[in-house]
Amino acid sequence: MTAAKGIEGMNMIETTVRKITGIDSAAAGAARARQDALAKPRGSLGRLEDLSVRIAGIRGDSRPVVRERIVFVMAADHGVALDGVSAYPREVTPQMVLNFLSGGAAINVLARSAGCRVAITDCGVAGGLLPVSDGNGFYARKIAEGSFDISKGPAMTRGEAERAIGIGIEVFEAEYAKRPFDIAATGDMGIGNTTPSSALVAVFAGIPAREATGRGTGIDDRTFELKVGIVERALSINAPDPLDGIGTLAKVGGFEIGAIAGVVLAAAARKIPVVIDGFISAAGALVARAIEPLCAEYMIAAHRSAETGHRAALELLGLEPLLDLGMRLGEGTGAALAITLCDAACRVLDETATFGEAGVSDR
Repeated sequence: MTAAKGIEGMNMIETTVRKITGIDSAAAGAARARQDALAKPRGSLGRLEDLSVRIAGIRGDSRPVVRERIVFVMAADHGVALDGVSAYPREVTPQMVLNFLSGGAAINVLARSAGCRVAITDCGVAGGLLPVSDGNGFYARKIAEGSFDISKGPAMTRGEAERAIGIGIEVFEAEYAKRPFDIAATGDMGIGNTTPSSALVAVFAGIPAREATGRGTGIDDRTFELKVGIVERALSINAPDPLDGIGTLAKVGGFEIGAIAGVVLAAAARKIPVVIDGFISAAGALVARAIEPLCAEYMIAAHRSAETGHRAALELLGLEPLLDLGMRLGEGTGAALAITLCDAACRVLDETATFGEAGVSDR
C-alpha cells in the first residue's frame, strides 16, 4: 500500500467523523408521543415500540420509513487462518464471495426475503479468483492478499488500517449515490475471522482471551485451545491500546473488519440506522466506537450470536439484540432478518391509527 492511500483513508475518516452528531431527541420524543397515542395499550408491542422510537431519533423523522435497504458484505482473508483455527480452509473465502455474486448464498436468499440489495467488497481476499474491477454490486478494493498472522506480529500497517476503514466509507457513499437507502446492515466473509474478532473484543472489553473466544465454524476442543492460545499470543506480542481504535485494528484486526467500521461511521454521519449483524460485525462496530463514541447511537443489534464474546461486545456497545436464534453464519444473515423487524416497527408507528383517529376510547 502506498503512503498516498493511507493518507487518503485517514482524510476520509476525519471528514466522516466530523459529521457525526447525537441523534435527534425531538424526533424521538415525538415518535414516543405518537406511540403512546396509538389505539392499543401503551407499551403493548414491547421492544417493537422502542425500536421505532430509536429509528425516529436516528433519522430525525418522527414517522420514519425503511423502504430502501442494503447489506454491505465485506470480505478478506487472514494470515492466522493458516494456523488451523478454522474448520474450513482459506480457499473458501473467494469461493463464497463468488457464491454471493451468483446469488446462491444464505445472505442472498435472506436479503431477497427482506427486500435488501447486497453490495460485496473484496477488501483483501487471497488468490486470483475474484474480479479485478467493479460491477453488479461488487467492489474490487483489495488492500493485500490477506492480513498478516496476528500471532506473529501486527495484522497490517496503520496506513492499511486507515485504508480499510476508508473503503467502508467509500463503498457506503458510492451505493448511496446510486440509490439512497433508509437503512443499512453489515456483513462479513473471511475464513478465520472470528480469531481477530475475539482479539478485538478482548482488547476493547478488557476481558481475557478465553472469555472472548468462541468456536467459530464449529471447531473441536483441540482446535479451540489452539485458537485461544493464538489470541493470547496476539495480545501479548502486539500490546494493542483500547483507546486507539485504528491502532488496535492494525495490530489484531482484519481488512473486512475495518471496512465494517467504515460503514458504521458513514451511516452515523448520514444519520442512517445501521444494523450490526453478528460477532465479526460487532468487532467492527467496536473499532468504529473507539474512533467516535457517538456512532453507537446509530447502531441496532440484529441478533445474539452463538459466539462467546458477542455478549461482551454488545454490552460494551450498549445494545440489546432483536433476535436470539443461535445463528453464527455471518454474511449479514441475522441483519437481513432484523431489517424486517425495523420495517414492521416503523410501519406500526406510521400506519396505526391513534385513539382519536380511530374513534376508540382511551383508558
